[in-house]
Amino acid sequence: MAHQNIFPCIFFSILFCVSSTVAQGARTFNVKYYGAVADGRTDNRKAFLRAWMDACDQKGVSIVYIPKGVYMLGSVEFAGPCRGVTMFFMKGDLRAPRGAFLNVETWLGFRYVDNLIMKGGGTLDGQGQSAWPFNQCHKNNNCQTLPISVKFDFVTNSRIKSIRSIHSKNAHFSFFGCTNINISNVELLAPDYSPNTDGIKMGSSSNIRISYSKISTGDDCIAILSDTSNIDISNVYCGPGHGISIGSLGKYTNEKNVNGVSVRKCTLNGTDNGIRIKSWESPISITASNFLFQDIFMYNVRNPIIIDQTYCPHPPCNRQTASHVQIRDVTYRNIFGTSSSEIAVSMQCSKKFPCKNIVMTDIKFGHHGTKKSLKSYCSYVNGRFFGRQYPPPCF
Repeated sequence: MAHQNIFPCIFFSILFCVSSTVAQGARTFNVKYYGAVADGRTDNRKAFLRAWMDACDQKGVSIVYIPKGVYMLGSVEFAGPCRGVTMFFMKGDLRAPRGAFLNVETWLGFRYVDNLIMKGGGTLDGQGQSAWPFNQCHKNNNCQTLPISVKFDFVTNSRIKSIRSIHSKNAHFSFFGCTNINISNVELLAPDYSPNTDGIKMGSSSNIRISYSKISTGDDCIAILSDTSNIDISNVYCGPGHGISIGSLGKYTNEKNVNGVSVRKCTLNGTDNGIRIKSWESPISITASNFLFQDIFMYNVRNPIIIDQTYCPHPPCNRQTASHVQIRDVTYRNIFGTSSSEIAVSMQCSKKFPCKNIVMTDIKFGHHGTKKSLKSYCSYVNGRFFGRQYPPPCF
């Protein structure tokens, strides 16, 4: 299995294999030398930003080093472009200020950075408990937003590894306009009652790999949005939360296609949904295609396999027309476990643009805790099925 160990080096370039050998030749910028205080109370924005700016201006490999301790940090943006490989090495823990910070988009932002490495085993504490009571976005669409814990905008050829994020005020990690990102061994945690705490959400991004991670949240574990392509998700544990979602799509003008998503060897435990594709009933025309869901175990999941093209989280919705999102070329293979509802497979596709080429192979669910019979429900689906199928297919 040696090829699995060298794959990240080949795919994301040799820069990602910055190990102790490379790090020995790197220049280190310790935030404590810039005045950072690890007392959990002092706002260290200026010290962290000065350390980042000096590291970013360094050729070769540079390290922004956060030693052990608890560092309070207000909203700050670490911007590039940088002159070399920049490592944000967290041995210590970062703590967000308490409170809601309404309409502040981001707690920590990385923007226009190429060859970023974020690692070290430290914890990001968003202190969301102090902010969730102010979040009304799970009840209506016209709401004041809370800050995302870490937002990556236009970050390329980068790696996030061995980082823990807890109690985010909003989403844990967000990616926009990013390319060639490898995320592994991260742990993203928030209680099931926390609103809008998506684990990882991405839009207008490509070549994103997520592996060997645990995501337990109050919203989607992973959300894949408009204009996103070539996404590989493997060996991810999800639960609690709303599952792994493509969408929602078709809500905003100028949305673009979503293409090429692979979800493999994942476990979903106690989630509201398992693997979901969702779109609004609107005239916005895009295509969502080439999806593979394979070797997935679900335990006590309410909606294990679901396509919902009548998505409306806060009724009443402005249903202008049937969804114009064309879903096609979707394969479900070797998906099994237990469902907490009687409908284990639900595919409510668009009347105007029916789902095309849906392929199901070896699907096996039982009802969680009982011997009740399970059902499938379908509308406007064109597809094929092979192997064992329980519940029986509905198309």
